[in-house]
Amino acid sequence: MAEADGLEALCERVLELVGGRAEAEVTATAGRGALTRFANSHIHQNVAEEHVGVRLRLATDGRLAAASTDRTDLDGLKRLVETTFEAARLRPPDERWPGLAQPEGPAPRSEGRSGPAPRSATAGFGAHYDPATHRAPASERADVVRQFVDAGPELSAAGYCSSSGYDVFFSNSAGRSVDGRTSHATVDGIHRRAGPLGPGPPLGSGPLGPTADGSGWQSSVRLSDLDGGRAGATAAAKARAGADPLELPPGRYQVVLEPPCVADVLDFLVGYGFSAKAYSEGRSFVRLGEAQFDPAVNLADDVGDERAVGLGFDAEGTPRRRLDLVRDGVPANLLHDRRTAAQAGTESTGHGVPGGESYGPSPSTLVLRAGDHGLEELIAGVDRGLLVTEFWYTRILDPKTQVVTGLTRNGVFLIEGGEVSRAVANLRFTQSFAEALAPGNVVAIGSDARLRGTDAIVPSLHLASWNFTGGARG
Repeated sequence: MAEADGLEALCERVLELVGGRAEAEVTATAGRGALTRFANSHIHQNVAEEHVGVRLRLATDGRLAAASTDRTDLDGLKRLVETTFEAARLRPPDERWPGLAQPEGPAPRSEGRSGPAPRSATAGFGAHYDPATHRAPASERADVVRQFVDAGPELSAAGYCSSSGYDVFFSNSAGRSVDGRTSHATVDGIHRRAGPLGPGPPLGSGPLGPTADGSGWQSSVRLSDLDGGRAGATAAAKARAGADPLELPPGRYQVVLEPPCVADVLDFLVGYGFSAKAYSEGRSFVRLGEAQFDPAVNLADDVGDERAVGLGFDAEGTPRRRLDLVRDGVPANLLHDRRTAAQAGTESTGHGVPGGESYGPSPSTLVLRAGDHGLEELIAGVDRGLLVTEFWYTRILDPKTQVVTGLTRNGVFLIEGGEVSRAVANLRFTQSFAEALAPGNVVAIGSDARLRGTDAIVPSLHLASWNFTGGARG
């Protein structure tokens, strides 16, 4: 790839500037991100940015520091190197620094060569890339927006359509070099209908006014995959059905959670629970080898999934491969970077991130195994409960018990006798996400798994119990 060749040269130049003074990792990125935003059913903003940047992390005498720059001329790279060295000198020695990732196979340097060794066999592993999406013109995003808006001509639409792509080259002074590229596109928006008391508050002001909002979205590696009309039709149908919402009392209800809710649940469960750093520090709820979840729950981190977005290696140059986190309800593995792996006497699972020495390893693409029930079948299995479109303002209250509080939005509906009967006003919940997926609580899993954002491929879920603690006002 031509851009990667230029990025390789940038990495090599930085490593030459570091020389033998320190262990060093360099990541060079070149990409383009573009965003088309709309409100009141009209496009009001279109922005695009081309970016080239370099990030350096080095360790000298056990002192670790990192810095980045978007100046890629020689003076800018020299400043990056010297600034990082200056920062390292101010840091205390890091006794847990695990050292650099080594080449996966023989990769000898040429005699006298101070730059990176030839690329390892993992170059490009797991990449998901579409050049047309990387370079998509504004007109193509505008077409998706028009489809979304036209799905609700009597409603008011707001949201965005984005497209992006980037190339990444990673090298370290131990001889590891890998490269990859990825692209991503999303349409995400709402349709709003005026409530019985008038037009209500401005778009985006929240769920408390006399209006009804419904949301729809699609994400993919390819912009051409996005069906703005289908996403818009979903949003419009929810908005139309949201009139005159019922105020429900607090209590425990059966729920059908749509994919955005499920992605939120998994983000908390994995981020706070399956991080090896959190686990080793006693902050995790996970008990490896115990049946903490319903046997129907099978969860993996798998950037190699054909629906996924992302790179085939992490911030430390470690290849990403499928990692089973939960098998048949039993936690099986933790996320590791090189630091936590060294502490545990194991190998990195490819989940290192910038700043991982503070934050710990993080997931890349969570994949919850789908079931064989369509959304309508999930709804038909509920005698009395709620269909929930999205959560928002979710906040962790206790990582050890996974108690989270948050609100519903953009469509909550009462299910009676296996059918959606009417809209419900937004509710606050206070719920242990671990208990929500506990044995016996997962009634059924949907067949509608799809990519949500950039980091989760999830289906809808029918859960036996969810704790709603009040209305959206309290």
